[in-house]
Order: sequence, then C-alpha cells, then structure tokens
Amino acid sequence: MTRRRIAAFRANRRARVSLWLFSALFVFSLFAELVANDKPLILKFEGEWYLPLVVDYPETEFGGFLPTHTDYLDPFIQEQIEENGWALWPLIPFSYQTLDMHMTRPSPAAPDSRHWLGTDDQGRDVLSRVIYGFRLSVAFALVLTAGSLVMGVFIGGVQGYFGGKVDLVGQRFTEIWSGLPVLFLLIILASFVQPGFWWLLGIMMLFSWLGLVDIVRAEFLRARNLEYVRAAKAMGLPSHLIMWRHVLPNAMVATLTFVPFLFTGAIGTLTALDFLGFGLPPGSPSLGELAAQGKNNLHAPWLGITAFMTLAVMLSLLVFIGEGLRDAFDPRHVQSRHKEVTHG
Repeated sequence: MTRRRIAAFRANRRARVSLWLFSALFVFSLFAELVANDKPLILKFEGEWYLPLVVDYPETEFGGFLPTHTDYLDPFIQEQIEENGWALWPLIPFSYQTLDMHMTRPSPAAPDSRHWLGTDDQGRDVLSRVIYGFRLSVAFALVLTAGSLVMGVFIGGVQGYFGGKVDLVGQRFTEIWSGLPVLFLLIILASFVQPGFWWLLGIMMLFSWLGLVDIVRAEFLRARNLEYVRAAKAMGLPSHLIMWRHVLPNAMVATLTFVPFLFTGAIGTLTALDFLGFGLPPGSPSLGELAAQGKNNLHAPWLGITAFMTLAVMLSLLVFIGEGLRDAFDPRHVQSRHKEVTHG
C-alpha cells in the first residue's frame, strides 16, 4: 500500500515538480550566507589568508585606522584589498541587514545592476532580504508544524481512544480554546513584550494544533472498535502501546494529508503578523515587512510585487504538494491510479 501511495504521488506531475522545486529553494536558502553577504567568502591580504564569514577582523588588519569591525563595502577598504591582495565575494554582496551607504540614488531605489530587485526604504537589498526571509518563513513553519502535529495527535488521540468523559471534557476545552481571539491576544501581549522568533512560535503553537484534533480524534474513534485493537486489549496490552503501535499508524494516514496545509497556514500567519507590525522584531528579513513597505511606498512598486510573487510561488507550491499527498492517501484514488498503471 505504501508503494502504491508513493507511485500515486509520483504520478501527479504537478505535485512532484512542486516538491522538488520547493525543496531546492529551501536548500538554496540554507546557504544564504554564502550567496548574499557583505563580507568576502575568502580574502588574501599581504600574503595572509582571511575568512571574514567566520572571523570578525578589525579594520586595522586591512590598512584602516580604527580597531572596529571591517566594513568591506567601504571604498577605502576595497581599494586596499585590490592593491594588496584579492577577495572572493558572494554572488550578492549584501546581507539582509546591510545598509548601502554608497548609493547614488535615494531609497527606495529601483532595480539596477547593483541591486537586482532594488532596495527598500532603508537602503537594504531586496533580493537578499527575500532569500533570508524565505528561509526564516520556512524554518518558522517547520517548527510550528512539527510542534502542532505532536500536540494535535496527542490530544486528539487521547480523546478518541478513551472516549466517554475524556472525550467530552476534551471537546468542551477545544471549543472554548478555539474561540479565543488569537490576534487580539497577540496585540495585547506585544504591548508588554517585544515579539521574537521563539516568542511568536510559542504563542502560535498554543492554538495551531486545534485544526488537527478533530481529524485525529475521528480516526482514533473509528480505529478503537476494530477487531485487531479489541484483540490487543483482550491480550492485556497497555493502552499506550495499543495507541502507539496499532492505532496511530492508521490515524497518521489522514493526518499527513493535512500537514502541508497547516504548513501553508503557518507561513501565512507569520506574514500577516509581520505585515500588521505584531510579528518579528524590526529589521528581521520578513516577507510580511516587505509587503508592508510596498503598501507604504506605492511609488516603489517593485517592493509590493516582489513580496506578492514570493508568497504566491511559495504558497502555491505547498498547496500543490498538499493536493498530491491528499490524492495519494485517498484509497479510491490510489486504487484507480494503480489500475491505470496496471492496465495502461
């Protein structure tokens, strides 16, 4: 059955290509420091080798006058390096937080050969912020989805397996908890605490598991009355072993089809919070903050267009992957696909 599901997913060309493309983009973003950075990858100066990405060297090492961290974009430092050695630069010589102090145009600046997607209203390179922002959004969604999956499966599994009063109390709790205004709570908390990556992650994890509970609960309610589960109970196996070994594998079939959409929702939530100003700290490479800059700078359309296209591509790929998983785990679809392959 597992092979049939894998074959059904592979047969969905749109889902397969989307998975490969999204994975390639994420792996590429993992090496963002090697692609977009305001420090050389390797530097040779007066016969000595330097690794600026690993070590912060003072300006005096390269002919400067101050014992501060070296600004490698300073024309004086670049002139010293050219005269006394050489440097291997990243493809994009700007990090997500680099303020280009040597621009000849006011910010936000339109795309050109120096900044391929232009700059934002603070003079930061838009392309580098998109690369880092993509990684940050996916990392946030990965951790949030994994935590929500654990919490949702645990709570829904306990409700569905034991039923009765446990299920009744659990259902009333989830109904009350899901009725809380999450956005208002975030706004109130943001007035007392400076939001951060882990702070936002913890708050969102308190609510994001609610979408999984009903799915897992229904699967456990169905599976607990099956013959092999009753046989395991009759043999005296403890409940936690029955839930883990016999019920959970079947319940995960329906749960996994929901994961890509939960992943998509996590990215959308982070983007919305950053857009409204209640998300990550100012200066973070956020796609929502880039969209907010596009709204506030209508005379710089490249900001809004870049944010929209990045989110559209990212979320579309995830939706296509989710549709492929849903079809692959649908028994009727798997059987029909298997017949087509067998008789085709």
